[in-house]
Formats: sequence, C-alpha cells, structure tokens
Amino acid sequence: MADFGSDSSEKKEEFFSEAQEIVDGLGKLLLDLEGAITESRIDPDVINEMFRAVHTLKGIAGLFGATRMSGMSHELENMLDDVRMGRLDLSVAVLDLLFKAVDLYTHILLFERGDAPDPEHEIAKLLSLFAQVTQPDESPTSNIFTQYDLDPGMFGVLTEYEEHRLKSNIEAGLGLFRLRVRFSLTILDSALEDLKKKAKPLGEIITYLPAPSTDESDFENLELDILMSSKSDAALIDRTLSVEGLVVNPVKRRAAGGPPPKPQAPVSRSPLPKIGAPPSLPPPTIAGPGRLPADLMPETRAGTPKAPPAKSGRPGARTSMAPHAPGQAGQFVGKSAAQTTVRVDIRKLDRLMTILGELAIVRSAVGRLAERLRGSVEHRELGTELHRLHRTFERQLAQMQNGILEVRMVQLGPVFDKLQRGLRAISREYSRPVNLVITGQETEIDKLIVEELSDPLMHMVRNAFDHGIEPVEDRLSVGKPEVGTIALNAYQKGNHVVIEVEDDGRGMDPKLIIASAIRKGVITEDESREMSARDAYRLVFMPGFSTKVVVTDLSGRGVGLDVVKTNISKLGGIVDVTSDVGIGTKMTITLPVTLAIINVLIVEIGGRSFAIPLASVEEAFVYEPTLTRNVEGREVLSLRGQSLPICHLSTLFQIDSFDAEGHDGRKFYVVTVAVGIRRLGLLVDRLEGQQDIVIKPLGKSLKSVHGFAGAAELGDQRVALVLDVAAIVEEVLAGDQSRYLAMSGDGRI
Repeated sequence: MADFGSDSSEKKEEFFSEAQEIVDGLGKLLLDLEGAITESRIDPDVINEMFRAVHTLKGIAGLFGATRMSGMSHELENMLDDVRMGRLDLSVAVLDLLFKAVDLYTHILLFERGDAPDPEHEIAKLLSLFAQVTQPDESPTSNIFTQYDLDPGMFGVLTEYEEHRLKSNIEAGLGLFRLRVRFSLTILDSALEDLKKKAKPLGEIITYLPAPSTDESDFENLELDILMSSKSDAALIDRTLSVEGLVVNPVKRRAAGGPPPKPQAPVSRSPLPKIGAPPSLPPPTIAGPGRLPADLMPETRAGTPKAPPAKSGRPGARTSMAPHAPGQAGQFVGKSAAQTTVRVDIRKLDRLMTILGELAIVRSAVGRLAERLRGSVEHRELGTELHRLHRTFERQLAQMQNGILEVRMVQLGPVFDKLQRGLRAISREYSRPVNLVITGQETEIDKLIVEELSDPLMHMVRNAFDHGIEPVEDRLSVGKPEVGTIALNAYQKGNHVVIEVEDDGRGMDPKLIIASAIRKGVITEDESREMSARDAYRLVFMPGFSTKVVVTDLSGRGVGLDVVKTNISKLGGIVDVTSDVGIGTKMTITLPVTLAIINVLIVEIGGRSFAIPLASVEEAFVYEPTLTRNVEGREVLSLRGQSLPICHLSTLFQIDSFDAEGHDGRKFYVVTVAVGIRRLGLLVDRLEGQQDIVIKPLGKSLKSVHGFAGAAELGDQRVALVLDVAAIVEEVLAGDQSRYLAMSGDGRI
C-alpha cells in the first residue's frame, strides 16, 4: 500500500483527492470519446488529454508509493500512446479496456484507503488484456510528406506525434496551409491560445515554431510559422482567424514525378521563450525519498526530443509525451486551473459554517437588545443606533453565509458520469442495449449530499435496467425501439433539488407487487385489499422485498431500493414512484439543496421549541376544528377545495399539550409542509418566528431516535430539535407513526 510518511493524514487526503479527481476526469473523457467513435469524429485532443491524465496519475502514485496504481498507469499510458500515435486503432474492444481501467482505478483507491481487498488479480488480468490488443504492427508505411511542396526543414523538426497527426490529416484528404503570424511577446500566451480556439472548428494546427524575423531590431514581437491542416480554403481561414498581419499560404502537392523540393537550411527547433522566466533557468529537481523516477520527469521542447529506451518486445522508440502537440501542455499555455482554484477540505468549511451559526445567534441577541433599548424612552436614541448596526451586521453575515454555501455547492455532472459508465458496463455484460439520456448535470447541490448520492442513484439505475428494460425480442414484439432508454434528469425547485430516473420499460404492475408481498409475508391478504397503487409502489422499498424469482448479480436479494430509501431519508429527502404498465417507470428523489445553514420556522409544542426547515414550509394558518373530517381513520382538513392530512405533533411525539379542540380559548396553528408532491399539515401550539440555524447531529446515543434531523441553538439559552420533515411526511402518510416514538422509557420526549 501507499506510504505517506509520518504526517500521513494530510498527505493521504491530498493524494486521494487529487487521484480521484483525475480518475473522474478520465471517466468523463471516455464517455466523450465513446460518443465521438459512434459518430466517427474522434478528437485527437481528447486522446492527448487522457494520455496526460494517466501520465500525471502515474507520477503522483509513484511519489506516494502506490505501486498498484503506478504500475497499471504505466501500461495504460503505453496503450494510449499507441492509440494517439496511430499504432493501435481505437476499437470498441480497446474502449472497453479503457472503461475497465477507470473502474479498476476506483477499486485501487479503495484498497489504498483500506476499504477494499487487494485488486492484484484484477490488475494482472487487465494487463494481460492490454498485451493482447497492443501487438506491434509491422506493416511498413510509405513516406507521403515529400509529396508536398514544403520546406524539408520543417518536416525535419516534427516530433513523432506531429508526424502521425500530419499523415492522418493528409490521408483524410485535408489540405495543408502555412500560416505566418506576428504576436507581441507580452500577450504571446493568450494570443496563441485564442488562435488555436479559432482554428479548431476549421481543422488542426500540426505544429508551430519561430520564424526568421523580417526586422532583427524588433525585440518586442515574435513571428511564428504555423503548419495547419483544414478542409476549408485560405480565404475562409483568413477570415475566421482574423489576426492582424496574418498570411495564409496553401501548401501545394507536387506533380507526379516532379522534382523534390530544394533542400534548405534546417529550421531551428529551439524552444520558444517563456514570458517572465529567464531562458537559461535549469529545471527544478525533487530531492529526498519522494523524488520522481527519471522516466516520470516531464520532457522539455528543447532541441530534438530525447527518446526513452524502447519498450521490451515492441519496435521503435517511444516518446512518453509530445509536449508541443496542439492542445497539449507545451511552452504556451493559458492560466492553469491550479492558479485559479484551491482544494479545500469540506471539514474546514463545516467549521466555518459552525462559526457563522454562532454569529447568527449573536446577531439575534443583538437584535433583541436593540428592540429593548428602542422601547425605552431614555435609551431610544442608543437603541436606534444599535438597530442600524444590527442591520448592517445582518447583511454582512448573510453575504458570508451565501459565499460559503456557494463554495460547498458542486455540480451533479461527475455523479451522473459514474452512472453512465456503470450502466454501459451492465448493458454490455447482459447484451441488452440501453441509452442513458442525461439532462441537468449542471444542477448544483451541497457537496456532502453529492458524496452520499452515488450509491442510491446507481441502485435505481440498475433496478431500472434489470426490472424495467425488456430484452430486445420483447421490446420489438410490442413495437418499442430495440435500444431501451433510461433518462436521468435533475433540476432545482425552490430550495430543493429534484432528480428523476425514468425508463421506457415494462413498468410496475401493482397487482404483481402485492402478490409478491403476500407470498413473502410482507403483508396479509386483508391488508392488500385496501392498498392503492401508490401503496403498492411503496412496498418495493421494504427490506428484503423483491419481485425477482431468480437471484442475479443485479437484483433479487431485496436490498437495492431499501438502501435507496434509507440513504435518501438520511439526507432529508424522499422518493416518489409513478409507473404505467407497458410504458415505463419514473422514480423521483427530492432533496434539500444544502444541509449547512438553513432558515427555519420555530414552533412550540407543549412548551417546547422545535424547528421546521422553511424550505419545506408552504404556509401557516389558524387551526379550525370545524373544517376537519375523518377519512379512512385519518384527520383531513379541507383547504381551498383540496384535502390536507393533519398530524398532531404532540400526539406523534407523545408530549403533553393543550386541548387541541380549543376549549381553553387558545388558538392553534397548522403548518403546511410539502416534500415533492406530498403535503401534510403539522398541528402546533404556537408560532415563534423565523431564524437561521446550523444543524448539529444528535450523536451516537440518540441515533435511533427517528423524526429529527438534529438540534440547534436558538441564542437565548434554548435548544430546539430540528424536524426531519421528509421522514415525517413519508411515514405519517404511510400510516406508520409508531416509528417516531422516542426510545426513552415510556416513549416520551
């Protein structure tokens, strides 16, 4: 396993964080590459980016002694090099191996964390598959470069990768152009990057190098010769690039049997100067036990690239990178992400949120003090001044809270990418074609929630594939497309994020679900007669329940959707199911955007304070017992023509409260809460007001107490329990209130 030295904690987290980020990026690139293969539009920049990512992963794994990862990365790097150099065709079989490698990287990281067994055998199996597809191609290739009327000196300084890209473009029938540009040294980096972006839609920049200057006294500008391939004509290239002083010259083919081009002086391939750095500065070295091996050190573009030793059993020398290939990290790069971003431990943000929560308590105390002073005749002026300071403090504190919350928010895209890779592997394993259609991957949610979403969503996607998507022959027999579709959609709705997993499969038949539940003893026949379709759908989330008769690697054990419901409930969310037999099924997850600082409504029940997250509150109004009625044993209130189920929180929590009938003359209130499409009225004694709080966990000893998301300090020496609205709505509407009786002797809290 990896050796992180004496100060292992910080180094370990840094290694895992950076490695996981690279692995996730590789998965995203692979998905892009698969789509490009399907449409026959492979972008060489994607291959290069993957090659660099694996090279980086090999480097950091070598530094930290993660031998499993560094060894596999070395072989994967070799295979990617064969692909980008044209020695190996990017077939579906090769793509499958790349996907397996990314999945195995995740297993290796779990092993290094101590959370999984040693994947040594899986690595050996994958490397043997690498060897089978990377047999050297001994077929000779003809030199076609001499067919073009171009200075041989330029051909002489092309790297192996640039020669490969030039040949590929020529064989594809693209034309060659020689561009002469002139840039100021002060903007050279940005100007060159802008030029490459403009040129990309038209073709590919093969190489660029310094050109002999027409004005030797000009030390502020640099002229470059650029070799570009494109299907467009010179006029369109000139208009699109729109660079002042640009000269575009087509490179013509020589006539058959014509004389070869006249040899000229070789073009110097000296490195372009890096802005702001002395040209003779030696490369940095790494001292100590963490020193990189020589073959992991990055190459420079000075002179002729140094060829590493040839790989055993493979002809020719291999360059570990083509530093100056277009789109790669050469001398001229834009501002890197490392200069504009910083990786922050989420626990540090949690500590900041806790401090802000304490400041929010101070803000509330200052506000109350200001109101007291304003109510005093002799201190009214002082109270007014304190009130102004309080309002300023409140605004600044709100900005700080919003800023930290924005830092905690991450997009759902990386989670969706993992699902796409997982579904692809399942689809190929079971020979059941299916497409995953993703929308809303840019939707943002709290990072802590994202980290807990991967497993539940994977269970849902696997369930949709196994139980929903029919075999090809069954789909064709009912007029459906041969390829099934699973749609994954995410969007923000108020202070919640909604994630939908929908398939176009066989759907869920309530009758079959109920029959299976009776057979497994989950419900009785008498209970089944009163069950609606929605009640039947809830049965699929029961522990141990499954409609599968035969247990497979995918399902049949009854643990998938049970895990989904449990994990989503822990995050303060709920799962809804809708289905049509023969058409498909949709499962909808509704989650809070964040679990950090939240705005709550403080209510009182039996003289005790409770907090209800405002994100779930629709409205509050005075309770009128005359407007309620009993429907199937449940109290229901008629509200604007719709039925609203009522829950007496004092009864639910077994707290001695006032007479809810109002015989003592007191008013009672109904707080309408909603999670997804479900609505419930919570009956409380009193409304105290709104407040920002930081939720703190109840601790291990109270972990079994259901119905509460945590606790919060209110700032006046009081502590309020925060209601888990999603869980209460879920269980109250399902008719099971007994789960929420506290486990303290007589069941009271």
